[in-house]
Amino acid sequence: MGELLTVGHGTADRVRLGELLTEAGVALLVDVRRYPASRTNPDVHREELERWLPEYGIDYRWEPHLGGRRHVPAGEPEPDTWWKVDAFRAYAAYTRTQDFDTALTGVLADAAERTTAVMCSESLWWRCHRRLIADVAALGRGTPVAHLMPEGRLSPHQPAEGARRLPNGHLCWDG
Repeated sequence: MGELLTVGHGTADRVRLGELLTEAGVALLVDVRRYPASRTNPDVHREELERWLPEYGIDYRWEPHLGGRRHVPAGEPEPDTWWKVDAFRAYAAYTRTQDFDTALTGVLADAAERTTAVMCSESLWWRCHRRLIADVAALGRGTPVAHLMPEGRLSPHQPAEGARRLPNGHLCWDG
């Protein structure tokens, strides 16, 4: 079973991001931004990543079904009370959907074969939906997860204190 990495591009340009990923041995970068673009960093637009990542020996895939910016439908229960931020509660609920399950299964299959990182824009994993992806991968699927920090250090994932595994394998953050 391979380890899944997470990374946030932050303000890194293509040279810095390419070096960061290469130094970590990343072979596949899976973009988990809901909208794979940036108002301030043209190097991380989807089309640009598709163009320049192969120069570093890295494959690229956009996975919209792992993208953030989800909403809980009106009237739906919100059991994930551990999260204080609405956006995290909404994404937590989304992690229990078939679309999320299918997409994560594909990413974890890739991670079992080659070094794979999921990427979003936020540099700090604990302020990003990558935190929830990591919780589900680690607690729900038993896959080791590490976060690639901006300076190149790998930080082992520490699941959220409020996360618990349900009998069906999904997570609920209500602790």
